[in-house]
Amino acid sequence: MSTFAFYPSLATLWASFFSRGTRRRPSEFIGLGNYQSLFDDPTFWLVVKNNLAYAAVTIPVSMGIALMMALWANAKIPGTSFLRTAYFTPTVLPMIAAANIWLFFYTPDIGVLDQLLGVFGLSSMNWLGRPETALWAVCIVTIWKEAGFFMIFYLAALQTIPPELKEAADIEGASRATYTRRIVLPLLMPTTLFILVNALINSVKLIDHLFILTKGGPSDASKLILYYIWELSFAYFDSPMASAATALILIVLGIVAALQFGLLDRRTHYQ
Repeated sequence: MSTFAFYPSLATLWASFFSRGTRRRPSEFIGLGNYQSLFDDPTFWLVVKNNLAYAAVTIPVSMGIALMMALWANAKIPGTSFLRTAYFTPTVLPMIAAANIWLFFYTPDIGVLDQLLGVFGLSSMNWLGRPETALWAVCIVTIWKEAGFFMIFYLAALQTIPPELKEAADIEGASRATYTRRIVLPLLMPTTLFILVNALINSVKLIDHLFILTKGGPSDASKLILYYIWELSFAYFDSPMASAATALILIVLGIVAALQFGLLDRRTHYQ
């Protein structure tokens, strides 16, 4: 943890207080100058807005789908092994491969989605080339990729619930919906909290699919914070600004995670 987490974090924070150096002008200590430049950059605020929308969509939807898939895969019905395999398959694909698959879906005129629209007489649409749809198209790819991963945690948690609870609920005449709402969901709260924190982290660290699908475009409509940091560091060679943006993300994630644990931990039932 010291080598791969603590030291890099502190080194990044320290680098954010210096200016970008060149051969003629070495870097100088400028305090909060990089942070002020970030706050004055309209692109930064657009990226923050995009990432908030991205997180607000992908986190609850992927978790909700994961829970439904886990409940179905845990039910005593024929073909559960096939269901579990089918649900988990997108998770084992590299994000680059998953993005290429969805690129085939989104390609105008020849893509699967446009072919389906053509069946109903609807016109072709450039899903990744329009500012109105690019970010939501990226969200769908993330949900498809992550829901199966979160399902594994929910499925493992469901299998730890004692079957005696279901038998007692049946004796009391509780419906399946009541049993799920009053027994299953409270017992899944530790897993839900764990998934929520991981989903939050994933919402600011996914970048691979953007290189394939949109490259942050059009007009920065689908650019997310990590892609923005990558551009600052490796496209514009402004490592101090990238360090400042990284430090801000680490601080915000730490605060949000602490709030999540502080608020939700009170409602969490640990066996």
